[in-house]
Amino acid sequence: MSYSKILLISAVLAAVEARFGQEQVPVQAVSSLQAGNPGEAATLAGGIPGVLLAAADPCDKLTLADKIAALGTGADVLEAAKGVVAAEQNFNPFVVSVPSICGDASLPATEALRGIVPLVDPAVTGSDAENANSATSLQNPFDATGLSVAEVMQAQGFSNFTIKGQAAGGAAAGGNANAGNNNGNANTGNANTGNANNNNNNQNSGNKNNNNNAGNANANTGNANAGSSCGGAASGNAGASNNTGNANTGNANNNNNQNNNQNQNTGNANTGNAGNANNGGAATGAADFGKCTPTIDFQTGRAGRKADEGTFLPTDALVAQGQQDALNPNIIINRVCDQLTNVCEANDAAKTQCLDAKAQILASGDKSAAVATTFNGLLGF
Repeated sequence: MSYSKILLISAVLAAVEARFGQEQVPVQAVSSLQAGNPGEAATLAGGIPGVLLAAADPCDKLTLADKIAALGTGADVLEAAKGVVAAEQNFNPFVVSVPSICGDASLPATEALRGIVPLVDPAVTGSDAENANSATSLQNPFDATGLSVAEVMQAQGFSNFTIKGQAAGGAAAGGNANAGNNNGNANTGNANTGNANNNNNNQNSGNKNNNNNAGNANANTGNANAGSSCGGAASGNAGASNNTGNANTGNANNNNNQNNNQNQNTGNANTGNAGNANNGGAATGAADFGKCTPTIDFQTGRAGRKADEGTFLPTDALVAQGQQDALNPNIIINRVCDQLTNVCEANDAAKTQCLDAKAQILASGDKSAAVATTFNGLLGF
């Protein structure tokens, strides 16, 4: 073996060893505590390296942090416990390329420790932003109401990790109920617009030949324009949840009515879909999503959830790998956009289109079931 190869291998091993030394960082602050029973702090400190090793369950360190926080009420005790929550957990770079994060929304149980997010290896894509978030969270914890540490990280824009540990179902049911109310309001608003579309549906059912169908296509185009004027800068599909509702009520009904005539169905697809793509800002044929279909769906009663609790999740198995469902659609949308880079081999146009759609959904403030249809439409699906 050449001398240069030996040096290279030595450098790689040294770098790996340096990263695997991170588990010692929080030990001193805990072992030096004078709180609790004699020797209790030292015992808990001795458990820190084990919960930060690559093979450890990422939820174990949060449980340990709760035990440390229970030693006393002093500021030094709380700071030491915070250090454990924020500590970087190792992962084997020869096996995986991203860390594992706890998905149990009940941890940490200590309120003063919630909203703190951990450091990640600088080699992980997006680590700069996450490590900055970690430093911020130690001083000003993020909102963690009903959220696991993993979900808090995703809500702050970082999702390049694998989730482990079962999230507590129903933890944020109150928030979801509010989202449901918002959706109800949107549906009320859709009633007026939907009725206008229904007039066109009546025309569709009455149309029995291709000539009439051409006229109906114009009517649909008019509806698309009306949708655009309502949506404003947020695109024809977006316009908040009302436009999404229109897509479900008006366009979907048109398609169903027109299934009796294949020519009519084709005409509607050309008019409606082309309009949606243009309104969404998609350059037809430019975006290549690679190995993935970047769509999301909304379902109630998923595993670990109440029967009437609705959550979002990517529909593509490759995109969804390691991702738990979420009450907040922005968490799932952020995951989709990240995975276009991480695993999907999507081109730049596709990534840009996803980020644009993500920004529109976030700006709308909508977290109802309609978001899935809106987001998918903005990507051309």
